[in-house]
Amino acid sequence: MSNQTMSDIAAPLRLLRLLAADHPDLPAMNVDVSTIFPFGAFEAWRQAAGISSERVTYAEQSEGRTRVLRAAVDYGGARLSLVAYSTVPGHEGGEVL
Repeated sequence: MSNQTMSDIAAPLRLLRLLAADHPDLPAMNVDVSTIFPFGAFEAWRQAAGISSERVTYAEQSEGRTRVLRAAVDYGGARLSLVAYSTVPGHEGGEVL
């Protein structure tokens, strides 16, 4: 069990509060206070956090079947990391169609 207290995670929780107050129309998401925050609506969150498109990295994983976008910024006293996953068109079951 972790010895963390609520004060240890106050910065990322404050970040979420700020985003909810400043951008109430953002799509809802699952929240995980960790080193990776899995957001499904990457572009909307990227813009709301003020991350320039030049700071977005692109990669592929799973033998080229999965696209990965990543971006990060310091926002509201916390490190906000956005990660988006999608399938690569033409790949199904590991084979190129």
